[in-house]
Amino acid sequence: MLKKSYPYYLANRPVPANTDLEVRDKYSGKRATRVAMADAATVRKAIVAAHKARGAMAAMPPHARRDVLEHCATRFEARQEELAIALCIEAGKPIRDARGEVTRLIETFRIAAGEATRIGGEVLELAISARTEDYRGMTRRVPIGVCSFITPFNFPLNLVAHKVAPAIAAGCPFVLKPAAKTPIGALIIAEVLAETDLPKGAFSVMPCSNADAAQLVEDERIALLSFTGGLVGWELKARAGRKKVTLELGGNAACIVDADPGASLDHVVERLVSGAYYQSGQSCISVQRILVHADVHDRLRRKLKAAVARLRTGDPREETTFIGPMIDEDAAKRVERWITAARKAGAKVLAGGPRDGNMLPAALLEKVPHDADLYRREAFGPVAMIEPFDDFDAAIATVNDSDFGLQAGVFTARLDHAMRAWDRLEVGGVVVGDVPSVRVDNMPYGGVKQSGLGREGVRCAIEDMTEPRLLVIRDPLRK
Repeated sequence: MLKKSYPYYLANRPVPANTDLEVRDKYSGKRATRVAMADAATVRKAIVAAHKARGAMAAMPPHARRDVLEHCATRFEARQEELAIALCIEAGKPIRDARGEVTRLIETFRIAAGEATRIGGEVLELAISARTEDYRGMTRRVPIGVCSFITPFNFPLNLVAHKVAPAIAAGCPFVLKPAAKTPIGALIIAEVLAETDLPKGAFSVMPCSNADAAQLVEDERIALLSFTGGLVGWELKARAGRKKVTLELGGNAACIVDADPGASLDHVVERLVSGAYYQSGQSCISVQRILVHADVHDRLRRKLKAAVARLRTGDPREETTFIGPMIDEDAAKRVERWITAARKAGAKVLAGGPRDGNMLPAALLEKVPHDADLYRREAFGPVAMIEPFDDFDAAIATVNDSDFGLQAGVFTARLDHAMRAWDRLEVGGVVVGDVPSVRVDNMPYGGVKQSGLGREGVRCAIEDMTEPRLLVIRDPLRK
């Protein structure tokens, strides 16, 4: 069970300032707990404290940063069920999926612990002409400074981990604003961080209003802003000034199923169902568009329709539930509205059912017009569309006909098609033999076009949070 209330964390310390933020159980709608909210003055104090902590954080030896991260991973492991139940309540995530996210939280911190002792540099050969024969050069990576993090509701643990763990590994102090709808996971992470010997001011974790969080975007003492969320990220980038900005802004991911998919259709259907409807489709790389070669389309369509119709919608605490609640009723109404508009424009609903509050059964459609909101925009709900194709190159062109480009999946037995997809798909990542929803926590992750800017994944994030510092030595005796 959740505590009756949770503090925010300012400069490594819990502050039970108020209980202004109400967090509701996303399935029952009842109040689950209350959380302290930071105001603008408190956010400013957090930035000041982080700025003062830059030197101490940078001076922490790599083994000490590693030990902090290992401590966190061990403590998360000991509190796995507590973290999973918190996810189940605050995000409405089915309990099996919640346990999976806790596992990824632990893995992400462990990956970062390893990377903390592998932040290297480069030896440069500067004797490229007679003029520079006396010179030697080398680089090392140093922390960039204060980082600000803004995270969304859909992965309250792992998306926080992908910002926090690399920052600690890199030696960067940070201020984190978790999503107001799902702040508990981030506050439990802060509770564990407070057990460590991080320098005072190394971290602050504070739910706050968007207006009060403006400083996390605009304050010039912050060196890097990392934002995961909607297209408002581009507006934040415009306000960020000189700081480095990393954006992960979602997508409408596609999956191509070739004439010979390289696996049984039953396996492909199983992976499509998982990719499209996992945690009610509320994932940036959820399968939204499914393109199937005409040779296998009818068979796959029939199997997929039956599989979607079997998915159980209900209480996320029950082990057999696959589709839990969406984050709120407005989100469910929006997806329902897009489905209705697509149907009126000529689409056919193969599976689905009526909405009940924020509960929306899994939906599968075909013949969706390509100009429909459901096709063009990010659904972020339990819905997918299927369509046939005859030519693989045409399928690639259809996938690319999107404002987004996060990841794409390709089921094919043909090596030339796999390589062509990698060459031509306008996305940040191509997954062959599986759905685009695959994310391994040490891989580069991010998109192109409206999907964002930069890459996450622990090593990539550490690279963003550090910068090379050059040393040049003149050695007259080198000759």
